Amino acid sequence: MLNIARWVVAAASAGVPLVLLVLGWGPLTAGHPAHLVLLGVVAAAGVAIALWRRTPAWLALTLPVVLLAPLLYLQPFASTQDGDDATVLRPDGTPKAGLVFHPGARVDYRAYLPMLRRVAAQGFLVVVVKEPLNIALLGGDTADLRAEHPEVPVWAVGGHSLGGVAAGKDVLADPSVRGLVLWASYPVDDLSGRAGLRAFSIHGERDGFTTPQDVADTRNRLPADTRFEVVPGAVHAFFGDYGDQPGDGEPTTSRAEAQERIVADTVAALTALA
Repeated sequence: MLNIARWVVAAASAGVPLVLLVLGWGPLTAGHPAHLVLLGVVAAAGVAIALWRRTPAWLALTLPVVLLAPLLYLQPFASTQDGDDATVLRPDGTPKAGLVFHPGARVDYRAYLPMLRRVAAQGFLVVVVKEPLNIALLGGDTADLRAEHPEVPVWAVGGHSLGGVAAGKDVLADPSVRGLVLWASYPVDDLSGRAGLRAFSIHGERDGFTTPQDVADTRNRLPADTRFEVVPGAVHAFFGDYGDQPGDGEPTTSRAEAQERIVADTVAALTALA
């Protein structure tokens, strides 16, 4: 009976990552390779642990399950929009400014491309970060990405949700970054004394995750002249095209209307830097 249980656990260890790969094929193959590596490592480790005779029975039956749990959590929200896999969005002509953008946690980076293309079309170069495991804080500093585009005269960093937290850390790491653009986010670090920083906070009135109260409670972490823009009726998931997000608020406006306002506010923020 124990041998059968080991084989069942081994089959689950191989089968669950395979199913997740099939279900998330688009965002997983377009995104950072770390996620594919993790799927393979967990599958191989789970099978080996379950079937290796020297593994204690309790460990063989429980550890593979523990290894599978993070995979279920990390399965990304897929983009609902068709398009290419570009990470650099260029304007016509010389860019007036640049924006490095960090996607939100567990969100397919391609979900932000339609909105960011509209930003780029107004004269700005936009670089979208492929985050390891779709978790912005795992990506490290983006100085190398900015260095690839010496034609950009001034840079801002920004991001959605957890991506905004990562953007705040970019600001701390590199004093040459002049702008911070937060989409439904707030910093965890104190940026209030950061010299030369222009900060812009764009958040939704009906956001169930980054609530207006959260933004108000963290205002003192941003420079005193930070510009705050509220998108009427908008929720957290309206800052990208990845469908609804469980636990979010109830919108009182359409996604299209909210995104038009978000794009306009972002363009205004970057224009203020140029």
